[in-house]
This record gives sequence, structure tokens and C-alpha cells, in this order.
Amino acid sequence: MLALHYIRENKEAILDGLKKRNFKSPEKIDQILELDQNRRAQQAVLDQHLAKANALAKEIGSLFKSGEQEKANELKKETSSLKELSKTLQEDLQETTNALNELRTQIPNVPHESVPSGNSEEDNEEIFRSGTIPDLKNSALPHWELAQKYDLIDFELGNKITGAGFPVYKGKGARLQRALINYFLDKNTQAGYKEMQVPHLVNEASGFGTGQLPDKEGQMYHVQNDDLYLIPTAEVPLTNLYRDSLLEASELPICMTGYTPCFRREAGSYGAHVRGLNRLHQFDKVEIVRIEKPENALEALDQMVEHVKGILNELEMPYRILRLCGGDLGFTSALTYDFEIYSTAQERWLEISSVSTFNSFQAERLQLRYKTLEGKKQSVHTLNGSALALPRVLAAMLENCQTEKGILLPKALIPFTGFEIIN
Repeated sequence: MLALHYIRENKEAILDGLKKRNFKSPEKIDQILELDQNRRAQQAVLDQHLAKANALAKEIGSLFKSGEQEKANELKKETSSLKELSKTLQEDLQETTNALNELRTQIPNVPHESVPSGNSEEDNEEIFRSGTIPDLKNSALPHWELAQKYDLIDFELGNKITGAGFPVYKGKGARLQRALINYFLDKNTQAGYKEMQVPHLVNEASGFGTGQLPDKEGQMYHVQNDDLYLIPTAEVPLTNLYRDSLLEASELPICMTGYTPCFRREAGSYGAHVRGLNRLHQFDKVEIVRIEKPENALEALDQMVEHVKGILNELEMPYRILRLCGGDLGFTSALTYDFEIYSTAQERWLEISSVSTFNSFQAERLQLRYKTLEGKKQSVHTLNGSALALPRVLAAMLENCQTEKGILLPKALIPFTGFEIIN
């Protein structure tokens, strides 16, 4: 969430930035500032009463030592009244603080100045395109038919075991899935990201820290008896490794990668556009996460974009990069680049990665700071990206690489699969 000092000092800039998001409640900024002013006034009064109570306690001690018990007892009555008043003041202060923090959670991140205005994905800005879209014959099959033809993925069996959106990978399909995970992890670790294995369930504080909670869109799976949440992405446990931390400047940057299954309810997702691997409730993804000094965050974002580009170039896939408009930007993001891979059999672009910077938005929730060389405590900037999400990469690979002989895999994957063709 936005830091209070930032809101105090940049009200007009925040309101201008939120216009790009089509934010409907600008009055909440004024409400935050009013509550913040009340909170600080309440804190000042409470501090005065606590200081007076401490001074009286010292005076009472001196009076008892000097034998003036009557005066000391009179002052003790006064301190009792101060304690009761201080308790009431603390309760009022806590109520104001809770209301302030609740309101702050309703304000999305302020978009970076480079974010274009717009209402939906139609207004996103294409900034890069690479690769040649293969010219497949009219007999080209979509990936769900290829999966059945070569016995790679069984969607019906997953439906039997669990429900729609939980596929079962079989034989070379399972091996290809594992090969992609290992390939992505190796590429990430070679680029300097430290591999981590993290839990697949998190507590409420972790979900709040990275902005998945409160769950405004109903996407999180909740294990009620234990009050835990299945992760929607490895971003959540990876970033929360440093929740409530004060880092030294020398520890930054922190670069991590991790593979996890991801779980998303995807409420309201229906139709042909979500068929097969296009939209799942459980899917595999390899994530990259960075924790940076504020002045280095945008350069780090560019490095992450170039890293994902390098992977897709090796996979010989046609892809493009979009800069998301304000209306399509995630709640916590300040700037996001989406990577889309072209699915020739479906004749459409499929999102396979989002690379984002959050500025200090997550750090404020996480209480994640670092100590500058001057000894000042300052919020870090957090970033993350998919490198990569597997389902749509696999879907496009099956479709784009199909030939009359079978599915010819990209050369970069052969050392990981142990085979070069699926037939």
C-alpha cells in the first residue's frame, strides 16, 4: 500500500496517476489524509498524558523516600485517573489507526509515468515483437487435440479425479513438463537468481503482504480449518521470506527463483477461449523475484524483461511484449510488461509471463526495509516475473511445432527431454 508520507506529500500526483486506472473513489485520498491527521493528533495527546504519568511516578517515588506519604498518595490518585484516560486514548487511537489502514488497503498502486491510459487489454501498448509465425496447413490441430492424439495430457481424467481445470500429464507430456521446469530454473540460476523451494500454502499475513488478500476477485483457495491459502504464484512465499525484515544495503539486490504449482479459482472463466491448457485451476510456473534499492528498480525491471526475451528466443517462439495500460494493470503493480506467445492453431496471442515492479507498495505491507549507508530506514522496491508459466508455453509449443512427422521440439529443450520429437 502507499506510504503515508508519500500520500501527504504527493496528493495531486497520486490523484493524477490513479486517473489512468479509472479509479472511482478519489475522495478516499482525502479521507486517508483526514484520518492520518486525527491519528497524529490523538498520538500527541496520548504522548502528553503518558509523559505526565511518568513524571508523576518519579515524583511519587521521591515523596515516599522523603516521608511525604500523604502528598504521594494524593498524586497516586491522579496517576490512576491518568491511566484510565490513557487507556481510553489508546483505544481511540487504535480504532483510528485500524480505520486508516483499512482505507489504505483500498487504494491501488500509482502507475508509473510510462503507463498508457486505457480501460482494458485492448488499450495495451505493443512495444516489441519477435519470431516468425509458422505457416501451418489447414489440418493443424489445437493443443487439446494434439494432447489426445499423442497421449500427452488427459483432461477428462483430471476432471474425474478433481474437476475441470486440473489436467493429468502423461508419458512424454509429463516429461516435457518436467523438462520445461528444469530448463527455466537452469536459465534463471545461470542469470544469478538463487533457487528456493518454498511452501505451497501461506498464512493470511503472507497473502496480505504481497497484495493477494483481501481477495477482491475470489481467486484464492482457502483451507478453512487451518486458515491457510493455496498460493496463486511463487511470488507470495518468495517475497514473504523477507517480511518484517530490516536489510543491510550490502544485502541488496536479492534475486530469487522458484518452481511451484499455482492454484487459482479463476471465477467466471468460461468459453472456448479457456479450453485445454488456456486457463487452469492448477498449473506449474517458475517465478523470478527481486528486492532492490529504489534507485535500481527500473533497471532491474529492464533486466528481467531481457532475461525472459532470451528464454523465448531460445525456444524459437513467436512472441510480443505489451506495456499494460492503467485499466489493465494489476492492483499492486506500478508498471507491468506482459509477454504473449502466438498460438498458430488457435490464431491468437496467449499470455505466458507478466514482469512487474511494485515500487514500495508491497514493501509497505510487508514491513520490508533496508538501512541506507547513512543509517536511514527506507522501504525497498519489489519486482517479480514469470520465467515462465508452463501451460500456455506448452500449448503454443505443441501447436506451433507440429509437423506431418510429429511435434519437433526446440533444440534448447532436447538435453532436458532426451527426445527431439513427439510422434
